Amino acid sequence: MTVTTTHPADLASVPQATRLRGRLGMPPDKSISHRALLLAAVATGTSRIANASGALDPRSTAACLRALGVSIDGEERDGAVDWRVTSPGRSAWRAPDGPLDCGNSGTTMRLLAGLLAGTALDVTLDGDASLRGRPMRRVAEPLRAMGATVDGSDGGARPPLHLVGRTPLRPIDWSTAVPSAQVKSAILLAGLAAEGVTSVTEATATRDHTERMLRARGVEVRSEAVGAGGDGAQRVSIAGGQAVRPLDETVPGDISAAAFWLVAAAVHPDAELALEGVGVNPTRRAVIDLLRAMGASITERASAGPEAGEPTATLTARSSALEAIDVSAADVARCIDEIPVLALAAACARGRSRFSGAGELRHKESDRLVGIMEGLCALGADVTLDGDDLVVQGGSGQTAFGLRGANVQSLADHRLAMTFAIAGLVASGTTAIDAASSAAISYPGFFSDLERVRA
Repeated sequence: MTVTTTHPADLASVPQATRLRGRLGMPPDKSISHRALLLAAVATGTSRIANASGALDPRSTAACLRALGVSIDGEERDGAVDWRVTSPGRSAWRAPDGPLDCGNSGTTMRLLAGLLAGTALDVTLDGDASLRGRPMRRVAEPLRAMGATVDGSDGGARPPLHLVGRTPLRPIDWSTAVPSAQVKSAILLAGLAAEGVTSVTEATATRDHTERMLRARGVEVRSEAVGAGGDGAQRVSIAGGQAVRPLDETVPGDISAAAFWLVAAAVHPDAELALEGVGVNPTRRAVIDLLRAMGASITERASAGPEAGEPTATLTARSSALEAIDVSAADVARCIDEIPVLALAAACARGRSRFSGAGELRHKESDRLVGIMEGLCALGADVTLDGDDLVVQGGSGQTAFGLRGANVQSLADHRLAMTFAIAGLVASGTTAIDAASSAAISYPGFFSDLERVRA
């Protein structure tokens, strides 16, 4: 049996798989691809970005930058893009002819807002219906404090955002209410155009791609632990006025994409999957560590050298008997994109798992907390919400744990669509996922890879 997708109903049907085998090259890291495009556009000159993500979200970033006068050409290959970016530098960006369309990409809107705040441009940032429902106040407020004008709908809390930049910006020392790499990055990128040192303090350190990539381009960024007790709080600081150099780089494989196959192998009763060239940045690898804590068999072989300043490895996952786990709010922040598929792993584990302080998931492409609960319950799992905590009652701890195929709503959310497709590989019968094409937002070849590993 094979995976089938139908249009215009946009339904993917995934029958149970007898076993899973194969080696997969992971799609390029979406977070790094966004940042590589944005930083190449800030630099004056030409940058080449090999193996960038061909997903819809980074393409939205590229389209917005073109509208600002940046020359971007791409060569397509196997779901990835090799970009050639030639920019006059941020100070020479031009006003676009109309609103910048960020599509479905919150990363595009938030990080680009940080860069635009330090220009003299008057710009509107907009997106699709899903993006218009996502919170932007947490970015707008620090940018206003730095001197930019930022207005939006719903009292300025949601897109479209009308932004008028200022040069130079005022430096700020900002503490984020909710740990967010996007918010941190937006402030640091704005800080490049500030007259002084801008700092961001987080209660929990979030992914550090922006800091690594700025350093690789000649920008000094300081990171230091703050507070007592080793609770993971950190302050990141950047001095304004520093030049960003153009750079040639290669984007590593996306660990968020790899997470789906790590869970698929762990929960399936007859599976072994090898995932090549996966980025294992210390601030992104929490999903590996949590799965291992649950008993997942995952081996890791380091690659020859880092890509784009990021360590990479080949990960091999095998069938495992999983145990329940309590995931702290700090760990939820460290693997926020992987929580949906980790919840599936918890549904296959022995015992009761709790994901604490997961309220940030309510503000993604959908209310992911509700989407996870409703989708997994439709498949026969026992999942409840306790405020912003996700509680999953697992089964016997065996990989054949009794999920049953069902019609499941992805809410047009790419991570939910892929999570439920992975569930379909182990659920009895056939699982039908609505709005399955949303997977292309981050992983265009997901359903092809799913068919490939069905041995």
